Amino acid sequence: MPLLDECDIAVVGGGLVGAALAWGLARTGLKTMVLDGGDLDPRASRANFALVWVQGKGLHAPHYALWSKASAERWPTFAAALAADSGIDVALSQRGAFSFALSQGELDMLAAELETIAAETNGAAAPYEILTAEETRRRLPLVGQDVVGAAYSPADGHVNSLRLFRALHTAMRHRGVDYRACHAVERIEPVDDGFRLAGAFGTIFARRIVLAAGIDNQRLAAMVGLHAPLKHSKGQILVTEKCRPLFEYTSATIRQADEGGVMIGDSEETHTTAIATNQEISAVLANRAVRVFPCLAELNVVRSWAGFRVKTRDGLPIYSQSASHPGAFIAVCHSGVTLAANHALVVAPQIAGGALSSDLAPFHSGRFHVSEDS
Repeated sequence: MPLLDECDIAVVGGGLVGAALAWGLARTGLKTMVLDGGDLDPRASRANFALVWVQGKGLHAPHYALWSKASAERWPTFAAALAADSGIDVALSQRGAFSFALSQGELDMLAAELETIAAETNGAAAPYEILTAEETRRRLPLVGQDVVGAAYSPADGHVNSLRLFRALHTAMRHRGVDYRACHAVERIEPVDDGFRLAGAFGTIFARRIVLAAGIDNQRLAAMVGLHAPLKHSKGQILVTEKCRPLFEYTSATIRQADEGGVMIGDSEETHTTAIATNQEISAVLANRAVRVFPCLAELNVVRSWAGFRVKTRDGLPIYSQSASHPGAFIAVCHSGVTLAANHALVVAPQIAGGALSSDLAPFHSGRFHVSEDS
């Protein structure tokens, strides 16, 4: 097969994770190429809830709680740099977020989890408050009578996810990234001075590679001595017609986009590969949303979709470099929006420098009892 092209570093996958890393790598001066799939490939990047979310993350994993918090804190810097390179405002809003409880048991669980995370991080986790029903309604008058309380954190926010996706790809081009659509990688062959990546497009040579191909990382990782054990995690979202502003904050289950539509989500199915939405789940999502904000009952749902999260077996990210094939890196996570700032501003410069820092050691795939990589 003829050799078609070469680069300093090839990022396999052009979703939010791959694009953030590629942009960050190009900012360091590396000749960067992105090998992506087709426009119709299923992507978590187009099916997510668009949250920059810290609240409740990292239960019994304090390193993840602090990693998420750090990325949320970097988001304003990231968004500004992205706007400078792309000319696109991703509509970042970080006014804080609520987690609503519809029973005392739910509220007690929220409080216990947040208290545990605070203790496990020695108080360094994101700040939060547990609010009574009266306190919640004082801040949010439209909240319904079924809400018995809420957790609130000022650290959380949201963005326009599709605009973020476009901004990253525009910024990549601005930085000279060679983006190749319809370049699905079928095989990776380690060679003495780098890697050959082959597919229907031919063969490309890269001195280093980053696997950021979402669910396909599980297949590709083994080709370079890496490991990415994933689990099925399907979620679905409802979107209403556009309406007047009713919720200037956000939540894990309900958010009003900057363009006016209300998004409703927070489901998970672990035993299906069907991409179709489940009407029973849609009904549950809608019912809970109307109990939180009764005014939503007046709105029409105009579309819904389902997508698959890129979720490791323990739910935490993977960042590793191969021990058997140095120069091959992998990045896997299901919080591609929240962690985009860390990926572009922290992880990418480390990869460009040739090694991941010890701060990322807790996210090494060796925690799954695999010894191939380091």
